[in-house]
Amino acid sequence: MYRSGTFVAEHVSPTTDDQIQPNGVDLTLDVIFEQLEPGRLGTDGKEIGERVARPLEELERKVPDTYYLPAGAYVARYGERIAIPEGHVGFVYPRSSLLRNSCMLNTAVWDAGYEGRGEGLLQVHHDIELQRGARIAQLVLTEANHETVYDGSYQGENLE
Repeated sequence: MYRSGTFVAEHVSPTTDDQIQPNGVDLTLDVIFEQLEPGRLGTDGKEIGERVARPLEELERKVPDTYYLPAGAYVARYGERIAIPEGHVGFVYPRSSLLRNSCMLNTAVWDAGYEGRGEGLLQVHHDIELQRGARIAQLVLTEANHETVYDGSYQGENLE
């Protein structure tokens, strides 16, 4: 069973009332990265390719803290700290306004015990302007059985 947005908000910080939805919490855009070098996934481990934060721009409309993104693939870091509680699993879905603007946000399963500021793959199929702090995704939690909790290499990511 999916949990209420109010329950999800107890595990996301910071949040505003506008972010709390009936069945989840909207996540905001913090930083956009462009990958510069290839990564590697092997049986003996993984390496994340070198990447750089894309610069913010002041566009013709004089909107501060805005990313202008031409078509391509980017990594979007969320602005909120997330802690997936025991007995649950998290899923992050794109907001429909991204889809309606020819963009897609791909994410993975968020296991019980994960804590950090996660990231998603942002696919831009038509140029878009995204303001830092814009709501781009929604986190939902559902109850789940598990033997252990997450203790992988992404534990505590982006919390510095």
